[in-house]
Amino acid sequence: MFLVQPRLVNEPFGDAGLLLDFTFKSRAILFDLGDLSPLPAGTLSRIRHVFVSHMHMDHFAGFDRMLRFLLNRTAEFQIFGPPGLTDAVEAKLRSYTWNLLNETSEDFSIVAAEWNLKDELTRSRFRARNRFGRETLGVEVLTSPHLLVDPDFHVEAIDLDHGIPCLAFAFQESLRVNVHKAVLDRLGLPVGPWLTEAKRLVRSRGDPGAIVQIPGHRDMKLGDLLNAKALVTGPGERVCYATDLAFTDANVSRLLKLANGSDYLFIEGGFLDEDKAVAASKKHLTALQAGSIAAAARVARSVPMHFSPRYLGREQSLIDEFRAGLASKAPDAGP
Repeated sequence: MFLVQPRLVNEPFGDAGLLLDFTFKSRAILFDLGDLSPLPAGTLSRIRHVFVSHMHMDHFAGFDRMLRFLLNRTAEFQIFGPPGLTDAVEAKLRSYTWNLLNETSEDFSIVAAEWNLKDELTRSRFRARNRFGRETLGVEVLTSPHLLVDPDFHVEAIDLDHGIPCLAFAFQESLRVNVHKAVLDRLGLPVGPWLTEAKRLVRSRGDPGAIVQIPGHRDMKLGDLLNAKALVTGPGERVCYATDLAFTDANVSRLLKLANGSDYLFIEGGFLDEDKAVAASKKHLTALQAGSIAAAARVARSVPMHFSPRYLGREQSLIDEFRAGLASKAPDAGP
């Protein structure tokens, strides 16, 4: 069982966006804020961290839907992105009238975390009780491009060229803890939320004598679960997301380093090879180029996305060219 279950927010011709839904946990992470209409309220309510690749409309217009849904809740919503993110969030908030908000409103806040593409993350807060006035929280000096660090995972970023900086992201689980269902069945143990706590204990190198509470069953020691092979450790899950990038040596090199050996790579591949000059002029990938990058990165699963609407009715042609790229050798990019 993976820590997160990744899935595209929209069908391939829709806006790019990736939902990472945590297994057995009421939590989700979102890569990009395009069209969010396919996500039901229950899913939106679990999202507390969003990572925006860039502020083109099809990657940022969904901010309003998140804002409207969370506005009257007590919650903190964190959004990470490239230079200009904080101004973009502030501009969105200033476009509305907030005369009904005051110090008695629900304590909802948005924290914008803007990466300078090097070693600094600047955070600013916008609180509903302050009518979303901007409050600078400070600058964090990063020792790595890990924008979010959690005991169970981290999210790292690289910047790619799309005519403007465009971020690609990787979700990296700290340590994969696989659950063997057959062993659970043999022990008479149910599948359920208790496994989240058990896996957390394993990832944190917990004491084998630590007690794991299992509803409807007698408590068990962590060490007994490990000895029985109900929980088995392995390399952590890695999910990469890359959209809107030119097919250049620099971009390909950086992306291959990020995605190498990943469990999943979700990558834009919106143009057919016959239109590669058009793709290059718009600083996008063709499906063939995207497939070749996935092949070179030796990813376990690759999913093309963000198809150009010019090919409506020709989706299979894009998929075929992506598969042809998967069967190719190292990508041959330009300067």
